[in-house]
Amino acid sequence: MTAKAASAVVKTNATMNLKYFNSEEFDSPDLPNSGAANMDGDFLQKLDNARHIAGIAFKINSAYRTTEHHQAIYRRLGKEPTKSAHLIGKAADIHCTDSKSRFIILSALLDAGFTRIGISSTFIHCDTAEKGKSQQVIWTY
Repeated sequence: MTAKAASAVVKTNATMNLKYFNSEEFDSPDLPNSGAANMDGDFLQKLDNARHIAGIAFKINSAYRTTEHHQAIYRRLGKEPTKSAHLIGKAADIHCTDSKSRFIILSALLDAGFTRIGISSTFIHCDTAEKGKSQQVIWTY
């Protein structure tokens, strides 16, 4: 099933005020313009600040996800879908494959106030989910 742009609820126009990102970087791949319509403004400002602190580019692998796209990711992994902050526009996965960049990005995310971070060999996840999610945690994939 393909998501329709008409069903997107506009949460913020904060993407227009970002220094280091454009709204398309946060789109779900199956729904153009979904990043601008669905990303949380406070999350985006915090991420933009982290990028400023880091002083290096952040390539966003994944941010807002439609339910359909999220379920497809987990089907490919052979897992049950989780209740992800990506679904509510409060998460991003930042491409990262080397230890120096990983240190810089991780340090900047912490300095910017992120308290939920996941580390993979190819990306760093950050989110600002609150309800039912542990805070002040760093996990690995």
